[in-house]
Amino acid sequence: MRDPLSVFTDAFTSFLFGKVETTRLPVRTSTGQAQAVYLPTAAPGLGDSGVIIGREVYSGKGYIYDPFQLYGQQLPAPHWLVLGESGNGKSALEKTYVLRQLRFRDRQVVVLDAQGEDGVGEWNLVAQELGITPIRLDPMTALDGGIRLNPLDPAITTTGQLALLRTIIEVAMGHGLDERSGFALKVAHAYVNETIVDRQPVLTDIVDQLRHPEAESAEAMNVDIDDVRAWGLDVALVLDRLVDGDLRGMFDGPTTVGIDLDAPLIVFDLSHIDRNSIAMPILMAIVGVWLEHTWIRPDRKKRIFLVEEAWHIINSPFVAQLFQRLLKFGRRLGLSFVAVVHHLSDVVDGAAAREAAAILKMASTRTIYAQKADEARATGRVLGLPRWAVEIIPTLTPGIAVWDVNGNVQVVKHLVTEAERPLVFTDRAMTESSGPALPEDVLAAELEAEQRAALNERRQLDESSESTVA
Repeated sequence: MRDPLSVFTDAFTSFLFGKVETTRLPVRTSTGQAQAVYLPTAAPGLGDSGVIIGREVYSGKGYIYDPFQLYGQQLPAPHWLVLGESGNGKSALEKTYVLRQLRFRDRQVVVLDAQGEDGVGEWNLVAQELGITPIRLDPMTALDGGIRLNPLDPAITTTGQLALLRTIIEVAMGHGLDERSGFALKVAHAYVNETIVDRQPVLTDIVDQLRHPEAESAEAMNVDIDDVRAWGLDVALVLDRLVDGDLRGMFDGPTTVGIDLDAPLIVFDLSHIDRNSIAMPILMAIVGVWLEHTWIRPDRKKRIFLVEEAWHIINSPFVAQLFQRLLKFGRRLGLSFVAVVHHLSDVVDGAAAREAAAILKMASTRTIYAQKADEARATGRVLGLPRWAVEIIPTLTPGIAVWDVNGNVQVVKHLVTEAERPLVFTDRAMTESSGPALPEDVLAAELEAEQRAALNERRQLDESSESTVA
C-alpha cells in the first residue's frame, strides 16, 4: 500500500502539469505476431556491382563480389585466396566465377590447370563451351607437334629473359646462383642475343655458349677462358634438362605459332606434368614470366590469373618471389591473382614461408571451405579470422564457405545455374544423375536472371556513352 505522502505528491503534480504517464493494459499476443517488433538485421553486403556468387546464409541476401569494383574502396588489393579440402566446391566456385566474369567484355582470364580428368585438364569443358583450345603442355607430345613456349622469345625483353633463365636454374638447383655462375650465364645470354638475328634464339644456343664461351667474354673481365667455362658448367647442366631431359621439347624451340593471348580465356593445361616433380615449379616460373612480358599490358582490360594447386608456386622461394613481383606489378595494370590451395599448412610450413606470408598478405579476399578442426584453427590464426568463423568451418557442408573480404566476414552459399552445372563439377563419374532439380536451382535461376538484366542495363549504358562521345 502506497504511503500518504506519495499519493499527495502524485495528486499535486497531476494538478499542476497534467497526467505525465499513461498506463496501458497488458496485451496478449503470439511470438509470430510479436516478431514485427524486432526489425531484421544483417551484416552489410559488398554492394550490388559485380558477379553474383550466391546467397548469404544467415540473411538470405544475394552475395555479389568483384575485386575490380571493390578495389580502392573496400579492398586494398584485388588478389584472392581459396582454401578447402577436396570435394567441398572450390573448383565449382572458380569455374562459375570465371564464366560470370567473362560476361563483361573488358575481362580476360588465364588459368593454370594442374588437375586432370579423363586425360585432359579439368577446365577442358569450360574451354570447349567458349570455343577455346587449351594450351596443353605435355613432354610426351612436345617433340611431335606439341605446344612449345620459348623463354628467349623476342616478345620478352632481354632483361626478362635473363631473369627467367636465372629463376629456372635456381628452382632446379634449390639455391641461388653465385656471382661467377651468374656472370657466365649473363655473358652467354648477351652473346646469343647479339649474334643470332635471323631466327628466335633458343635454349640450345645458351647451353652451347656456356660450354664453349667466347674468348672476348673472358678478356672483358680479365679472367681465363677456362674459368668462365667452369663457372658456367653447372648452369649448362641444369638447362640441358630442358633441352635433352624429361622436359625436352616444351621450351627448346620457337614459341608455337597460333597461341592467342587476346582470347577471353587462356587455359594452360598442365595435367600431364608430374605435380610432385621439380618440373612443376620450373614450368610455373616459365609460364609466369612469359605471361608477365607478353600478356599483361596497359590496355585497361581487367585480367584474372587463376592458379590451381598454387602451393607449387608458393612452396618454391624463387618462384614465389617471381609471383610476388608479378602481383605487385600487375595490381597497377588491373590484375587479380587467384590462388587455390587445399591446406594453408602446405605453404606456411614450406621452404618459402617468408615469401608465402607476403603473398598471403596481398590476398585481401579469403574464401575458406570445410576443413578439419585443427586445420581450421591454424587457418584462423594465420588469416586472423574471428572466433565464430573458425568454429563453424569444420561444420560447413559442400558449397558453403566463409568469405573474408578485407574484414567483412560472411557465410555464403554458392549457387550454380542449370546451364553451368555440367561444366563445373569435376567429380562427374561419382555424381552424374538425371534426378529432379534441387531447390537451390530455382534460386540460381533467379540470380542468373538478375545478372542478365544487370548486364543488359550496363550494355545499354555503354552504348549510350559511346554514341554521346561520337
